[in-house]
Amino acid sequence: MEQTSEKTPKTAFKLLLTVFAVIIIITVLAIGAFYIGMEAETYIRYAGIKSVASEKIAKTAWGMEMNAKNVFDEVDSHLDSPEHVIEALESKTSLNPEVRGYFAAFVPNFFPEKGTWFEPYVHQTDSFGEFEVTLVGSARHDYTKSDWYVRAMRTHDSFWSDPYYYYDGTNISGHYCTFVKPIFDERDRLVCVCGADMTFEWLTKDIAQIDARIKADQQLYQHSLGRNLDFYTVVLNRDGSCIAHPEGKRLSVNDERVIKDLEHDMSGTVDMDVNGEPCTVYYGPIDHVDWSVAVVVPRNDVWRSVMLVGAGLLVAAVIGMLVVWLVYRKVES
Repeated sequence: MEQTSEKTPKTAFKLLLTVFAVIIIITVLAIGAFYIGMEAETYIRYAGIKSVASEKIAKTAWGMEMNAKNVFDEVDSHLDSPEHVIEALESKTSLNPEVRGYFAAFVPNFFPEKGTWFEPYVHQTDSFGEFEVTLVGSARHDYTKSDWYVRAMRTHDSFWSDPYYYYDGTNISGHYCTFVKPIFDERDRLVCVCGADMTFEWLTKDIAQIDARIKADQQLYQHSLGRNLDFYTVVLNRDGSCIAHPEGKRLSVNDERVIKDLEHDMSGTVDMDVNGEPCTVYYGPIDHVDWSVAVVVPRNDVWRSVMLVGAGLLVAAVIGMLVVWLVYRKVES
């Protein structure tokens, strides 16, 4: 009987340590499970935001394409004279305020009286809303050797050009892209290549509206569990360069794997530092254009919630162990 009483305190203490260990293990597993759950919820949330942004931009781009094609169809139906071509370009200038100019670059000597190069360009002047006509084709500007002209002739299809910067010392200088469409005759011979030069202002407005609308829709969730939904959306070119972004926020991608995904219109995620802050970037292609949309999310958006819940679970674990300890002490006494 004496041996049994000597072993009892040791057995009770071992049991106490076992209970403490179980509480600690359960707490750690709970924190880990919560972290995994938050990661999954975060992925679903921001992958969904990326898809919404992609669809919205694609819809806007498609609308701009349709407006441009209306102009080009007007040119196609007025090929009987150079004057009628210019009138056709001028007649539709009000279709889209984001377009800085429409042009029609004809095959050499299509209109013999105009010589080898005939490319009327109806474009905005320094005063927005006012347009003028300039004939820009010449030996110095041989548009038939331009990438957009060669590509249109080769592919027989419309496309958006790579972004570029245009500067002429006026207020229409800026970053542009061009929607290009070739026109062929009934014998499938190229007649001309038409284009609509557009600034990136519409793209910047689109992503600002998308971010504002999504954050407003989720306002009730925004501050739950310490989350702020402090994300923003940018648009990337195939080479990883940022072509549209909120003011003061941009993204430059150098990861070869991500750039390869952008080139092949694939979606994905990548953890990277953006302006010195650890972030997760969710990216995916945009229909109608050779660009991708990317949603930039600071990593602390997830960690803030994990730390908050983790702290609560740790406090609960400490209180639980304290209660067990008090019970143990009372039993021992």
